[in-house]
Amino acid sequence: MHGFAHRSWTRSRSVPSDHFDGRPVIGICNTWSELTPCNSHFRDLAQHVREGILEAGGVPMEFPVISPGETLTRPTAMFLRNLASMDVEETLRANPIDGVVLLMGCDKTTPALLMGAASVNLPTIGVSGGPMLNGTWRGQHLGISDVWTMGDRYRVGELNDGDVAEIESGLNRSHGVCNIMGTASTMAFMVEALGVSLPENGAIPAVDARRNLLGRMSGRRIVEMVKEDLALHKILTSAAFENAIRVNAALGGSTNAVIHLTALARRVGVNLTLDDWDRLGSSVPTLVNVQPSGTYHMQDFHEAGGLPPILRDLCENGLLHGDAITATGRTIWELSKDAKRWNSDVIRTVADPFKHNSGIAVLRGNLCPDGAVIKPSAASPHLLKHTGKAVVFESQADLQNRLADPDLEIDADSVMVLKGCGPRGFPGMPELGNMPIPRKLLQQGVKDIVRISDCRMSGTAFGAVVLHISPEAAIGGTLALVEEGDLIALDVPARTLDLLVSDVELARRRARWEGSHEAPSETRGFAKLYREHVNQAHEGADFDFLVGSTGSKVPAGQH
Repeated sequence: MHGFAHRSWTRSRSVPSDHFDGRPVIGICNTWSELTPCNSHFRDLAQHVREGILEAGGVPMEFPVISPGETLTRPTAMFLRNLASMDVEETLRANPIDGVVLLMGCDKTTPALLMGAASVNLPTIGVSGGPMLNGTWRGQHLGISDVWTMGDRYRVGELNDGDVAEIESGLNRSHGVCNIMGTASTMAFMVEALGVSLPENGAIPAVDARRNLLGRMSGRRIVEMVKEDLALHKILTSAAFENAIRVNAALGGSTNAVIHLTALARRVGVNLTLDDWDRLGSSVPTLVNVQPSGTYHMQDFHEAGGLPPILRDLCENGLLHGDAITATGRTIWELSKDAKRWNSDVIRTVADPFKHNSGIAVLRGNLCPDGAVIKPSAASPHLLKHTGKAVVFESQADLQNRLADPDLEIDADSVMVLKGCGPRGFPGMPELGNMPIPRKLLQQGVKDIVRISDCRMSGTAFGAVVLHISPEAAIGGTLALVEEGDLIALDVPARTLDLLVSDVELARRRARWEGSHEAPSETRGFAKLYREHVNQAHEGADFDFLVGSTGSKVPAGQH
């Protein structure tokens, strides 16, 4: 009787009788939203996925999920990543779905959907939305990273309001995510490197017809994956995560990948730590000349060959587990062994790299006993070993209020310190780590300065920026004890970050802090849940009760 009722409800969508003959039911998890401009083409992309599923003999069932986009979401899309993952997980577990296609774009939707699907462990394939076309302005190509430099030029009067209006109209001129190696494209390549997608998932532009074909072929493939019982946990192995770390280094990928892949690994029981990022990634040079580490854009990268030739080069140099299985049923090596690169200025080789400073450097010291990260390829080389006096901002509001103050006591040797922006402190760990350089320094020609914080930065950003300090200031990490004028020593080659203050003085400051500090709290809603259960950055900033997986089974009588 229950089956009769359920089939009757489903028939209201004009589902024919032969779709009830036992063929696989495939969910299309769609993060389309007008509030997430990067994902605004997903209605069309989902239709191509649907056609592929039908062609392969599956039954497509599209469903929505919360879509946290970094462009508009406040206070930060990271605040909603874990909520989106819960949305995916519970929808997959609660419905009669045999496999799922994840439509992912703006950066937090990718880890959120992967995390949710991993905790259910169905056959899963990812389809990313792809990058937007190159921006243009007065005869030159623009990438999203140019927003930061253009903003600095505007603040010192080199650009006017009319210039900015022109730049705005030419910078984002198509659907798709940021057109550089920002977090969204980085995570799309992580999906490809992990083996969760078909080849070329990361680089094909959003408006390229080949993106729609990728969706269609992914729809076909997921049906076969269900028949093969190729569940997600069979792909997300330790070898897959090691591959992803090394690919991230080769790409000059975003520091946000550290937090997202750590959270994903913990969902499937893979013991991925901060030290693995340094151990595995530091030996891999940067091979891609794309902003923010280089000069080209994602459209150029795609036309140069995309990720497959990089996978081939890394495999040939013994830097990848070439036998790692992918969603295709074939190995990474089998998929990339014949790949070609078409522009050696955009894509370099291990033998002739774009930059030797690569990967994510993990720092330790009394300022970050549980770790902090910096992206050497995006930092000014002369600042990778530096000691300077702290200029302290107690919060985002304090930073905004004092940044333009002509009397701010700061020079090119100073170290900017931002507190209270970690997972619990903000809450949500916003992308504020690449603090704007004060106007007085810009006017002096200063282009970079050491900046440290417990928050994140956009993958589109660059500079000598130390991020993810753990433990964060809000829970009493040493960062909370830094005072104006303290000396801070950064030594990236030695992997250290220290506050040059005696243990006795730090103990005195801690006692005072504990006596006067009131922990941030919320009275209700998701913010209360978030602050009470979010883990620290080095643990992936996931909720403590979401670590691990439950599987897809629903108890009998509850379906």
